[in-house]
Amino acid sequence: MATDKIRVRYAPSPTGHLHIGNARTALFNYLYARHNKGTFVIRIEDTDTKRNIADGERSQLDNLKWLGIDWDEGPDIGGPFGPYRQSERRELYTKYINELLEKGLAYKSYKTEEELEAERETQKSLSIAPHYVYEYEGMTEEQIKEAQAAAEAKGLEPVIRFRVPTDVTYEWDDIVKGKIEFKSETIGGDFVIQKRDGMPTYNFAVVVDDHLMEITHVLRGDDHIANTPKQLMIYDALGWKRPEFGHMTLIINTATGKKLSKRDESVLQFIEQYRELGYLPDAMFNFITLLGWSPVGEAEIFNQKDLIKQFDPKRLSKSPASFDQKKLEWVNNQYVKAADRDILLDLSLRNLQEKGLVEEEPDAAKIEWVRQLVNIYAGQMSYTAQISEMAAIFFTNPAQLDEASLAEMADESAAIAIKDFRQKLVDLKRFTAPQIMAAINAVKRDTGVKGRKLFMPLRIATTRSMHGPGIGEAIELLGREKTLKHIDETLAQLG
Repeated sequence: MATDKIRVRYAPSPTGHLHIGNARTALFNYLYARHNKGTFVIRIEDTDTKRNIADGERSQLDNLKWLGIDWDEGPDIGGPFGPYRQSERRELYTKYINELLEKGLAYKSYKTEEELEAERETQKSLSIAPHYVYEYEGMTEEQIKEAQAAAEAKGLEPVIRFRVPTDVTYEWDDIVKGKIEFKSETIGGDFVIQKRDGMPTYNFAVVVDDHLMEITHVLRGDDHIANTPKQLMIYDALGWKRPEFGHMTLIINTATGKKLSKRDESVLQFIEQYRELGYLPDAMFNFITLLGWSPVGEAEIFNQKDLIKQFDPKRLSKSPASFDQKKLEWVNNQYVKAADRDILLDLSLRNLQEKGLVEEEPDAAKIEWVRQLVNIYAGQMSYTAQISEMAAIFFTNPAQLDEASLAEMADESAAIAIKDFRQKLVDLKRFTAPQIMAAINAVKRDTGVKGRKLFMPLRIATTRSMHGPGIGEAIELLGREKTLKHIDETLAQLG
C-alpha cells in the first residue's frame, strides 16, 4: 500500500435495507476516518446477483445520508480508485485469478454439486468436520490436465479453488480482540475464489478491492472472523501487505439475550423503520455509536462532533453490545425535547397523515393546529409516530363514558358545573386557553365547586377522557364546536 493515510471502507451488499448492525459498522468506520482525518470509502459488493434487490443500493446510501454519514469516495460520487461496484470490476478480479492459476496457487475444480453433497454426507456419517477433499490428490500434472479435459468434454463448468497451504498458522493482532490465530487445516479445505458463472466469491473480491483501494484498516462485525484467515492467504499468495483488522462484537437483544437476528421480530432492526416512526437521525447516530463502544466518562448524549473527537477503537468493547429498545426511546426523547419544532411538526404531520387523521393537503389553519398539538406533546414523545395515540382525544369520540369517568361525576355538583361552563364557553369572544381557564375560574366562583370535583368533570365532559394535556390547551385545540358537542353528549349520558 502506497499511503500512510488511514483509509477505511463500508462495503454493503444491495441485498436488503440498512440493518442496525450494518449501520454500526458504517458508523465506526466513518468515525475512525474522521477522527484521524482519513478517507471513508463506500463500496458496493454486488457480485451475488441472485440476492440483490432493485433498490438495495439506493436504500443503503439514502439511509446512511439520513444518519448523517458522508463519504469521500463511492459509487455515487466516484473517486481515484473506482469503479466502486464489484460488478463493474470483473476484469480486475480475472487478472488476479489468472495470476494465481499461473503460479499453481489455484486450480480449476469440476466437482459437481451432487458430488460435493455426497462428500459432505459421508463426512457427516463418519462424524468428520465438513471439508473439501482435493480432487487431484496423487495425480501428476499430465493426469490433472487429462481429468480436466474429460470434465470439459462433458460440458462441466469449473469453479476456481484456492490451494490452502498445509501446516501454516495464520494470525493477526485484532484491534478489538487482540491476538487471533487459525491453523490452515481448520478452515475446511481449498475454497472457491471464482464461481461457475465467472464472478469472484466474497473472500477473493474483498481482498483485491481492499488492496487496490489502499484500505489500511478493516473494521467489521465478528461474524467475519472465520473469513479473515482465508483472506490472509490471498494477501500472502499475491505478495500484498495486509491491512489491520478489527472485529466488533455481536449485538444482542436485551429482551431475549440472543444475537440480534433479522428474523427476530420482537425488535425493529432496520434504519428505515425508525425513520418512518419519526426517530431523529442525530439520536440514532448517538445510540448506535454506543453499541459496543464506550466514551470517556458517564455522559450518554453526544453530538456528532463530540463523537468524532472522542472516537478511539481501543475503547471498542470485547463484550457483546446490548440493543435496548427502551434505552433507544429514552435517547430519542432527549433529542425530541431539544429539537427544532418545525422538524417535529414536519415528522408529526406525516405520521398523522399516514394514519388518516390529517388530510394530505392541510390548509394553513390546520397546520398551525398540528403545530400546537406538537408543542403540547413534544416533551412526552419518544418518537413522533406516538402522537396519534397520545393525542387520541383530538381525533376520536367515545360513544359512551366508562365507569371510572362516570364515577368522577356521580356528585350532583358535576352537572351543575358542566352546564354553567357550557354557557360560558358559548359566550367566549376568543376561544383561547387563557380565556377558557378564566371561564373555569368563573364557574368555581359561581357554583362553589372546586378542586377535583370541578376540574375532573369538566375535563371528562369536554375531552371525553380522564387524561390529557392541560385542560385549557386541550379545549382550545378541540375547538368550540367539538367541545360543546362533547358536553351535550356527556349531559345526555348523565341523564
